[in-house]
Amino acid sequence: MKVGDNKQASEGLSKVFIKIADVIIALQSNDREFALGIEGPIQKFLVEERDSDIRIQASWDHLLKEDGSWKLFDSGSLWQLYSKNGSYFFRFASSTLGSLPYKVACFNWDFTEGEVLLNRPYFDPNKPIYPLEYPLDELLLTNFLALGRGVEIHACGVVDSLGRGHLFVGKSGAGKSTIARMWEDESDFIVLSDDRIILRRIENTIWMYGTPWHGDAGLASPDRAPLKTIYFLEKGQKHELISQKPADSVTCLFACSFPPFYNRDALN
Repeated sequence: MKVGDNKQASEGLSKVFIKIADVIIALQSNDREFALGIEGPIQKFLVEERDSDIRIQASWDHLLKEDGSWKLFDSGSLWQLYSKNGSYFFRFASSTLGSLPYKVACFNWDFTEGEVLLNRPYFDPNKPIYPLEYPLDELLLTNFLALGRGVEIHACGVVDSLGRGHLFVGKSGAGKSTIARMWEDESDFIVLSDDRIILRRIENTIWMYGTPWHGDAGLASPDRAPLKTIYFLEKGQKHELISQKPADSVTCLFACSFPPFYNRDALN
């Protein structure tokens, strides 16, 4: 089976603009035989052409094995991260496809410029393709934000009728999707995401943003709201609110965040 066989992108494009958490990604293909395809939740985050924060070129290639780069991190599944000459390389491979990577993404040190190379024999060149297919789009944003621009949180985000943002933080199985479904049908309320929220400080206000990387409830919105309240979810015998000390809150928030743990500067 080739990667992307079950994709049903409706349109072949040469350039698209994606906006996630006020970060504009310009994704472009200069190859006539490489059509960009956008489908699924990421479609909600498409915007008209504008100045971009991140610029990425996508093209075909015949990829080889490791080339002497320094391995920084191994996810234990699809991807590994390497460093060479000040650049970062994500290599994506699957045992079902063979030993060679099916995709390599190279970025400069601050993740503002990049190139995605797809191993042509592994794809159907007649079908539009989304080169930043998950988890690459999330990895890109995580590393871009980590340089003092924000952080991704494992959380459900809800906007109330007054436009205030409420963050329900919790690890897998804590009840984020359940909370999201409770608010989904409430009038004048918006669920930004049932699993991934991005927080950014802009002009002394912390904003929470929806992302395309949803959980079981399948809820994803490109909207944002100023953060008002943070709740930490735990399963219990009854519904109750328990106040928490600031130090404990920081610990819980960090445990549910997505900083690149292989980057000392980002952790600081």
